[in-house]
Amino acid sequence: MLTISAVIRKMKGNVSCHQFCSLATAAIRSRYIKDLLPHLADHPEDRLAASCIIFSRLRREIWMIGDCQGIVDHASQRGNPPNKEDTTLGSVAYYLENPKPSEQELAERRAAIITSSPKPWDHFLTDDTARKAIIPRMLETMKQQNNGYSVIDGFPVDMAHVKTFTLDFHPWEIVLASDGFPFLCPTLAESEERLAWQRDNDPLNIGEFKATKAFTPGNNSFDDRAYIRFSI
Repeated sequence: MLTISAVIRKMKGNVSCHQFCSLATAAIRSRYIKDLLPHLADHPEDRLAASCIIFSRLRREIWMIGDCQGIVDHASQRGNPPNKEDTTLGSVAYYLENPKPSEQELAERRAAIITSSPKPWDHFLTDDTARKAIIPRMLETMKQQNNGYSVIDGFPVDMAHVKTFTLDFHPWEIVLASDGFPFLCPTLAESEERLAWQRDNDPLNIGEFKATKAFTPGNNSFDDRAYIRFSI
């Protein structure tokens, strides 16, 4: 994250999404010990990896590299609930996502293991054997890294799975976030409130929202989270 942040701070404002991916890739690659590169080429699961969501003010584009999410909302229609069905950007709020392949399938499998287990559900909060059961499959899916889904990991980014959205010159309100918010809302306060509700009512993440891991007791989140909202 720090390496990619440094790239963003230093890069010129007119760079394209492809150019950014090349710059960030080179920066991550420079962090690797040269002798490890052959191993990392064959084992994507051992690479440094990060997802990014970026807004280019000059190009008026949102770039989604990896598993991230966002909301775009016409300022004149601010407050409308995000629409997850439409893919074109119009006069209402739209929810943007770029999920990792197989993530939902694995989350469903973990939930099925827990709900069919004779063990009390509290057991899985301290010893998530259901997650342990899906880890081999998770590692298999990581072999598709930049060959089936995109991330910044020091190897050429799979641009076919990078999503780009172009905004017109109307006023927009934009939310960019990591995937640590199970229910992304137009404000941080609402998003945090929904996260707290999830923690209190379904800490295993096996109900309406399913994930490949649970809330660890004592933590207020189950994953990393970043959130920014701004108007253009």
